[in-house]
Amino acid sequence: MYALFHKIQRSTKRESPFIFGSPAFIWQVIFFYLPLISMVVSSLFLLSDEGAILGFSFQNFIPLFSASHLSIIFNSIALSLFTAILCLFIAYPIANFIAFKGGRYKTLLLFFLILPFWTNFLLHVYAWFFVLERNGFLNNLLRSMGLIQEPIHFLNSLFAVMLMMVYCYLPFMVLPIYSSLERFDRSLLEVSSDLGASSKQTFRTVLLPLTLPAVRAGFFLVFVPAFGEFIIPELMGGDRRYFVGNVVSHYILGDETGGIGAAFMLLSCIALVVTTLLVYLSFRQLSKVMTRGGR
Repeated sequence: MYALFHKIQRSTKRESPFIFGSPAFIWQVIFFYLPLISMVVSSLFLLSDEGAILGFSFQNFIPLFSASHLSIIFNSIALSLFTAILCLFIAYPIANFIAFKGGRYKTLLLFFLILPFWTNFLLHVYAWFFVLERNGFLNNLLRSMGLIQEPIHFLNSLFAVMLMMVYCYLPFMVLPIYSSLERFDRSLLEVSSDLGASSKQTFRTVLLPLTLPAVRAGFFLVFVPAFGEFIIPELMGGDRRYFVGNVVSHYILGDETGGIGAAFMLLSCIALVVTTLLVYLSFRQLSKVMTRGGR
């Protein structure tokens, strides 16, 4: 009996740190997983007015296999892909500069990168309204430089949506790449230079292949949440373009279209998983090509 009690006591001490994380786990189960499961159930089953399950059905999916709904999913995939690609092209030079040229100011530069996101997200959106409106900062700057005669209508356009998406998701790309570059063995760059490689060849055959896992992590950190983005397309794009987040919210908040909204969300998630898998396989193939090229 004493041995059993001692074993339980040791097991309790070993597992006790995980108890502190249980409230967050319970919160996530109640307010994320259970609503998600209920939405999947409402999309695949017919429900009565009292919430009872009447039977399995694909009735909610039938209206979704139309050109308009499929084009919305395609537009959301294209938007998230372009956002991730643009963030990558902007973030890599920034992360490279902070890691290799930042010196003792690295922490300060990272602080300035993250500082804007300490404020409310809606403040960022409304701040960009003042920049992009017809009499805003950008139009006044272009007119003062003599580049335009009449103000350009930047708001409620795909340009405004893309600009705001890149602005908001850029840190999610910079930080993983910076973390990889910070741990990078710089002697490899010196060896490559001593062997006669140019800076472009060193980047292509040494630096990029070794930081590709961080690039892949940053790409998915941007791509996945950007696919379901709701606030930015709604506020910056107006009602001219619809994306997955807008359509799901429109259906879910409707009086009798909740099941269709849940079905559209499930269909969009399937498209996202397939696209994510294709992107992942592309990264693996790119890694293999770089490895062979390095040899």
